Amino acid sequence: MRFRLVPIAAAVAAVLTVPTAFAQKKYDTGASDTEIRVGNTNPYSGPASAYGTIGKAIGAYFKMVNEQGGINGRKVTWVSYDDGYSPPKTVEMARKLVEQDQVLMLFQTLGTPCNTAIHKYMNMQKVPQSFVATGATKWNDARNFPWTIGWQPNYQTEGRIYAQYILKHKPNAKIGILYQNDDYGKDYVKGMVDGLGDKAKTMIIKEVSYEVSDPTVDSQIVQLQASGADVFFNVTTPKFAAQAIRKAYDIGWKPMHFLNNVSVSLATVLKPAGVEKSVGLISTAYLKDPTDKTWANDAAVKKWEAFMKKYYPEGSLEDPSNMYAYTVASTLHQVLKQAGDNLTRDNVMKQAANLKDFAVDTLIPGIKINTSSGDYAPIESVQLMKFNGTQWELFGDVMGK
Repeated sequence: MRFRLVPIAAAVAAVLTVPTAFAQKKYDTGASDTEIRVGNTNPYSGPASAYGTIGKAIGAYFKMVNEQGGINGRKVTWVSYDDGYSPPKTVEMARKLVEQDQVLMLFQTLGTPCNTAIHKYMNMQKVPQSFVATGATKWNDARNFPWTIGWQPNYQTEGRIYAQYILKHKPNAKIGILYQNDDYGKDYVKGMVDGLGDKAKTMIIKEVSYEVSDPTVDSQIVQLQASGADVFFNVTTPKFAAQAIRKAYDIGWKPMHFLNNVSVSLATVLKPAGVEKSVGLISTAYLKDPTDKTWANDAAVKKWEAFMKKYYPEGSLEDPSNMYAYTVASTLHQVLKQAGDNLTRDNVMKQAANLKDFAVDTLIPGIKINTSSGDYAPIESVQLMKFNGTQWELFGDVMGK
């Protein structure tokens, strides 16, 4: 009997051990021993097409990663579709990515209205809607929407920071606001109102909105000037931001001008508007600006420039959207690296919510990425900056949470 027990025991041990080794690798649709399929929608056309470079730069980043051996030995397949910044089109493309292309996850789907359109669908499907390219506050709702997570600083925080600056430096300001008539624009306005507190009712003297389908915002700028506002909060996407900057200058309106962070590109906003017409603009930053001479000899910026020249040579070195793309792609890289051989959708979300003081070297020093199961707002700090006619200049301390 003893002779028979030994091999039986060994066999039992083998049965218990071998499957455990194989069980270390877990996959959902979109992942395998060799591949990780990542889906995306981006406005390569339409009124927000200036952001199309983000999708192209992310694709270039993963091309670089794949050439370097992939992530844990797996190549990333980047599947990105043009949604034209049209929510119905986003819905169509998201369903195609999930149901036909069978991606593991969506990543960096761009735009507040576009992400709102697929918010419930992605959560019902239990497919990660990860590090969305919008700063709306709603993405930080792990309890009700556990499959959706933001990345960049949220719009309300940015609005509150501008309000703090106004209260300190221009306490008797008369504020005029131009905003996009959707959740994106309204989030910024709420941040400004909350930041001003009881003074909001008297300090904000005029609010005007525009629709994405509008050809220009010229008439809105004329209305704001006529209101007597001496502070202008410009809540617009790149096309309309350039129009607003140019029109305000051309009609001789010279308010203290705050431009939301999503439209600070020298290449796609300030140069089209006219750099001489952009002098004095105030905004926020959380990434190293490649046009800022402060970073001229910075190792991380030089590494990014080398990446751009090799993998995305047609991309502009003056467009911070390309720095943004590189930095957010680096964040997903870390998440997938942490996920190891457990490439289930559930584990991808767990790792996205498990970033502790993660510092991509292209972030401004002092700004780190932190997430948890109850905190889906990775970046919560920014620094103010002002445009001097040539470049943005950082000033003050890192602010925020």
